[in-house]
Amino acid sequence: MPSSPLTHALTTSVDPPLRPLPDPVPDLLTTLGAAPRLAAHLRAVHDVAYALTTWITTAYPTLPLDREAVLFGAATHDMGKVLHPAELTGPGSAHEPAGRTLLLDHGFPPHLARFAYTHARWTDPAATVEDLLVSTADKVWKGKRVPDLEDLLTAHLARAAGTQHWEAFLTLDDTLTTLADAADSRLSFQNAYPVI
Repeated sequence: MPSSPLTHALTTSVDPPLRPLPDPVPDLLTTLGAAPRLAAHLRAVHDVAYALTTWITTAYPTLPLDREAVLFGAATHDMGKVLHPAELTGPGSAHEPAGRTLLLDHGFPPHLARFAYTHARWTDPAATVEDLLVSTADKVWKGKRVPDLEDLLTAHLARAAGTQHWEAFLTLDDTLTTLADAADSRLSFQNAYPVI
C-alpha cells in the first residue's frame, strides 16, 4: 500500500538530509490530519533549529539553553495552521494562539506549547533565548535574515561568552549564512507537498 503524502513528508529522505521530527510530533500531525506541506515546513524549520543549536552548544557552552525545548518549538511552532490552513500559503496570525491552545489540549506543557504563540513575538521583552532561536530558525530556513532578531540573539551570545557584541555577531553571521545557503533545497522540499 503506498504511503500518504503526509507520511511521505514526515519520512522521506532528501538531499541534503532533513532530520525527522521528534516524537510525538509526527503522531500528533497524523492524528490531526495535518496538511503534508505543514509537516514538510515543520521538518525544515526543525532541521535548521537542530543545526543552529548544535553550533551554539559547541561555540557557546556557557549559554544556558534548553535545547530540547527549542527543537520541540521548531517542530510545532506552526501547529495552529492545522486549524487555519489558509495561513499555509497566505498571511495571518490566527494560527499562533490556536496552536498554543491545540498543544495544551493535547497534553503538552505550557513551557513547550508557548512556541506556537511566541515564534512571531520575538520583540517581546520577555522573549527567552529559546524563543529567539525558534524565531531565527523560522526565518533562516527559507534564507530570510532579520537583523533586529539576530541582534537580540547576538546579545545573549555575547553575554554568555563575555565578548564584544560584534565578535559574537561575526560568528553567528557565519553560521546563519551557511544555513541560509541551503534554503532553496528546503523550499523545494516544502513546496513539493500539497496544502490540503
